Amino acid sequence: MSSPTVLSRSNPILHASLPMDAPAASRKILHVDMDAFYASIEQRDDPSLRGRPLAVGGSSRRGVVLTASYEARPFGVRSAMPSVRAAELCPGLLFVKPRFDAYKEASRVIREVFALFTDKIEPLSLDEAYLDVTSPTGGPRPAVEIAREIKALILARTGLTASAGVSFNKFLAKIASDLEKPDGLTVIRPRQAQAFIASLPVARFHGVGPATARRLEALGIRTGADLQAAEEGELVKRLGRFGAFLWRIARGQDDRPVEANRRRKSLSVEETFGVDLRDPTAMRAALGPMAVELARRLERQDFIGRTLTLKIKTDDFVIRTRSRAILPRLATEQELLAGALHLLSHPDAPERPVRLLGLGVHNPVVGQTETRQLPLIFDADRG
Repeated sequence: MSSPTVLSRSNPILHASLPMDAPAASRKILHVDMDAFYASIEQRDDPSLRGRPLAVGGSSRRGVVLTASYEARPFGVRSAMPSVRAAELCPGLLFVKPRFDAYKEASRVIREVFALFTDKIEPLSLDEAYLDVTSPTGGPRPAVEIAREIKALILARTGLTASAGVSFNKFLAKIASDLEKPDGLTVIRPRQAQAFIASLPVARFHGVGPATARRLEALGIRTGADLQAAEEGELVKRLGRFGAFLWRIARGQDDRPVEANRRRKSLSVEETFGVDLRDPTAMRAALGPMAVELARRLERQDFIGRTLTLKIKTDDFVIRTRSRAILPRLATEQELLAGALHLLSHPDAPERPVRLLGLGVHNPVVGQTETRQLPLIFDADRG
């Protein structure tokens, strides 16, 4: 099997052949991802927290972990986990309330570092971004050299470590950045791509959640090698356009550009339940952590929208959505939960067991800073 090049460690490279379109293979894409961003900032700013298992988030029964330090992760503590469960897994776990102003300031400095090397920067959140360094500022340079310098400058200016992935497309660059955390730097070259992708479990592919992974497994597809052997038409028949996307990236074909001026149109969270929910009380309880996670994502991406939408999928796979207008401001978890519960109590409540719930904010606002202090309100129900 061909292995990615882990530059911080000794790692032999075995070559694999992959026919590749020359222009596509010549692209140089970085994915830079901060290591346990929120928790690392808390440990940086409070020396008493260093080396201790830490979770950023609320410690109440309805609290949710936003980020766990690396000391907490061996216990199984993960982001989006209920705080009660995290405390059970890790006795002595410290909970720290989030300080988003501090996180935004660190993110601003990190973006300034990125801008020294390219103007093709696509932020995904406060703590990660894609960079296209095919034609970097100041003239041609090896992408690996740029990645090393970015990591060093981020450390010098913020006291924080980042992990970076280098490859010829977004999919592989993001996978690479996750391979050797924390403080990793990994390269996946065109000649390594085919064998590397073949070795991946399908759950590692972009956009493949637990439900899609189960559908693929039902088709006998568990790894990238299985995807590479699959017929494109069959994947499209089963999964629609997403099936075509999976077929392409299984072959290293990902031509998505780094979009410097991309505007997000919506932001949402959803959960497919292992056991269908039949009790309205259970449905209301499920919305609590979702509202917390959505508020976290809205804050991280500074996203403000005009519409709150609740998505409901019943056990017969029928999907219903209900939306309400909201005044444009950055919504809190309490406000999102209140709106979600209102939408759930619609007179046309689902009579069948619920397989999935989703909650999202849509219709982004331009010139958001002028409207951030307005209260959240709801208009008449629009279905």
